[in-house]
Amino acid sequence: MQRAHPSPARLVPGSVALILVVQLYASGADAQVPVRIDPIVVTATRAEARAFDLPLSIDSVNATQLQQDQLQINLSESLARVPGLAVQNRWNYAQDLQVSSRGFGARASFGVRGIRLFQDGIPATMPDGQGQTGSFSLASAQRIEVMRGPFSTLYGNASGGVISIFTKDGPDPPQAQAQIIAGSYGTSNAIAKLGGDARGINFVLAGNHFETRGYRDHSEASRDLFNAKLKFDLGQDTHVTIIGNSLYQPEAQDPLGLARTQWRANSRQVDPTALQFDTRKTVGQQQGGVTVEQRLGADTALRVAAYGGQRRVRQYLALSGIGPTSSGGVTDLDGEFGGVDARVSTRASLAGGPLLLTVGAAYDRQNQYRRGFVNNNGALGDLRRDEDDRVSNSDAYLQAEWTPFPAMSALAGVRYSDVRFVSDDHYMTASNPDDSGRVGYTHTSPVAGVLWRVARDLNAYVNWGEGFETPTFIELAYRAAGTGLNFALQPAISRSTEAGVKAYVLERQRVNLAAFAIETSNEIIIDTATGGRTTYKNASKTRRRGVEAAWEGELGFGFTAYASYTYLSAKFAADTTYAELAWSRPEWLGFVAALELQYADKLYVNDLNTDAAPRYTVANARLGVEQHYGAWTLREFVRVNNLAARDYVRSVIVGDTNGRYFEPAARRNYLAGVTVSARF
Repeated sequence: MQRAHPSPARLVPGSVALILVVQLYASGADAQVPVRIDPIVVTATRAEARAFDLPLSIDSVNATQLQQDQLQINLSESLARVPGLAVQNRWNYAQDLQVSSRGFGARASFGVRGIRLFQDGIPATMPDGQGQTGSFSLASAQRIEVMRGPFSTLYGNASGGVISIFTKDGPDPPQAQAQIIAGSYGTSNAIAKLGGDARGINFVLAGNHFETRGYRDHSEASRDLFNAKLKFDLGQDTHVTIIGNSLYQPEAQDPLGLARTQWRANSRQVDPTALQFDTRKTVGQQQGGVTVEQRLGADTALRVAAYGGQRRVRQYLALSGIGPTSSGGVTDLDGEFGGVDARVSTRASLAGGPLLLTVGAAYDRQNQYRRGFVNNNGALGDLRRDEDDRVSNSDAYLQAEWTPFPAMSALAGVRYSDVRFVSDDHYMTASNPDDSGRVGYTHTSPVAGVLWRVARDLNAYVNWGEGFETPTFIELAYRAAGTGLNFALQPAISRSTEAGVKAYVLERQRVNLAAFAIETSNEIIIDTATGGRTTYKNASKTRRRGVEAAWEGELGFGFTAYASYTYLSAKFAADTTYAELAWSRPEWLGFVAALELQYADKLYVNDLNTDAAPRYTVANARLGVEQHYGAWTLREFVRVNNLAARDYVRSVIVGDTNGRYFEPAARRNYLAGVTVSARF
């Protein structure tokens, strides 16, 4: 057993995460002319760049991979192909997905932490660092970019990475699309999309209604999601993008985790406390933003983005919270948030080499009205907590990309962050004193990377940087003993080193390899977890080591393949393997069939490795066809998940004090969908 050095927190034995995706598309067509696989990304440099030419780890997942033959609700459907990223479907829509990047974010009891989320350049992570993927519209996405490693620090309060989703532009000619997907356990997703260009305004509108009875008892959920994007020009040099999205989740039941004996007896059951306290969550969120890009000359551009929104959450936990010093068993949050980011980018020459320089500043704020009530067996009881919580970020950043000579380029940056939390307590009694307080954190985070062009089709790179991650308000919200916020919690500071190579083989095959080492001081870890309420503390030092590899190839004659591999020595890591074999005959009504295989080794449930979810292997199959009738396109698909109907655990609740660690996945289940598209 490895230990974090010199932290007392234990690490799992050198764990390996292996993801293998193989796609074989066979057709009667002749060999195609080689086309170089060359993803274009914007997350790293804040300008379009070839991923091949960047000294860092970044991947792009396209619209076909996100949408074709998928439910289009969970990121876990499509991001398994990204090395270094773990996205677990918990089969619990009250808690969202578990997302971690190089081990960062694994501590989250719900939502996403340690990773910054963006939608069309607008933050989808709250100013305190808490995010959720449920507001992402996968049905209208053009691509998702996933950046890992130290360069994520240039986007603010995060350590592990950045996930950015980009909405597609409206097509030309305009197109309307309707899709209905239905499957086991009363699962359905109805999607409607409209996009095009009218009188100089490019637009995309997408909405969907999702609902499920859930695989387990007491796990019903429904979700309404809407996303819109408008683009237009105000003159030749001014470009405007407006986005708006909303999420309404009226009630998602929370089945909680199961103890090992409960899971083995009946994986569909629910712990009795979930029924006693009627554990559930309601979420409503609306957000909008506008981005203005103004060219200031041939080589200089200004970009200003502003956003705002509101969010309301009410969650019933698996406890009463009736004690006089308790914060209650019902959490009620009502808040609003917003911010602005402004930057200027200019292209110049330094020592004879091209230079791209970006300087910017950002301000984000969040005001949250938090109340806590007694949970009277599922009914709202007496008030136990009443406070106003505020957090603000004031950041400044500088980033430069320089190519001193053709064989070498450098990317460097620095970000200064000032994060302030303020809490005003309005609930005071003889036994519950005034718990008002404030705390602030500041840090300057540098990062730098160098890339060498060893040959025309071979690049090597190295980078280093610091990450800065403050506690979120939910991590400050409770102490293991006593009342008030946990202001003793400190931000985590990580130092990462990465080295890698990127290569093309025979034009149509792409290979990426990266090795990294991360040391973190004051890492935020779970202290206690009971009834859905979690408290946190700092570990002194932790260490991560890992290797990531990916290969993608177009093999000719309609064959393509992709494989990725991750080794990670860190908390809560597991060996995993994913493989996919697909066969396509376009001349047979666009016929596509595929077989998927996924293996995962045991996954530990706490720092002490006292228990673990067992290893598992599951297989899935899918089949789709497509027909064209003039301006109309019709597509149908069916898929079967967990062909062998295995009983297994897909995710765990880390550190649950009651030992209810395990969140079982569904046995054999089915999904079918029909899509109708029309151009006009």
